Amino acid sequence: MFAARKIGNLVRSAGASRQKHTLPELPYEYNALEPVISREIMSLHHSKHHATYVNNLNAAEEKLAQAQAKGDIQTIISLAPALKFNGGGHINHAIFWQNLSPKGGKPSDALVKAIEKDFGSLENMKNQLAAASVGVQGSGWGWLGYNKMMKKLQISTCQNQDPLEPTTGLVPLFGIDVWEHAYYLQYKNVRADYVKAIFDVANWEDISSRYEKAMK
Repeated sequence: MFAARKIGNLVRSAGASRQKHTLPELPYEYNALEPVISREIMSLHHSKHHATYVNNLNAAEEKLAQAQAKGDIQTIISLAPALKFNGGGHINHAIFWQNLSPKGGKPSDALVKAIEKDFGSLENMKNQLAAASVGVQGSGWGWLGYNKMMKKLQISTCQNQDPLEPTTGLVPLFGIDVWEHAYYLQYKNVRADYVKAIFDVANWEDISSRYEKAMK
């Protein structure tokens, strides 16, 4: 009984001291990615959609801490979908903002070499990633990821807000958000045009850095 009470106290203490997730600031202005992505889309996407994922994730984690403190297994299990959806939304968008830049740039020599080894050329990789992203049914993400076990780059897709690494084991390098809120106000239902254009604002410095870290 004493041990159980002590564990419960520790859980409550951890919950009380848990820092809440916050909406990250963008490394550029809302209009910086124009004409590829409009100011209106960036503002809504970041300040409304991403903020909602953050707020809902904090709420779900608070409920989880309370359920853990009570030993309420049913509630703990019932919170899994909210944690996955909102946690994934927060993880995915935090990467997405960094993956984009008005400066664009070029991939590092190391990344170019890996892309050429695994896809034949940078253009082939772009075409395959674009096709996979456009082909996502409904809402989701297209990803360029790194497979640590096989030591190679791979393209994958995830439905909804499922985060890449927990879902597939791939380390996320470059993500393309193909939820309609990411492009519809500007590109309407022509997802392919949005996906093609987004490579013009791909932050290859960030993508290359993620690749180098994944290699370690």
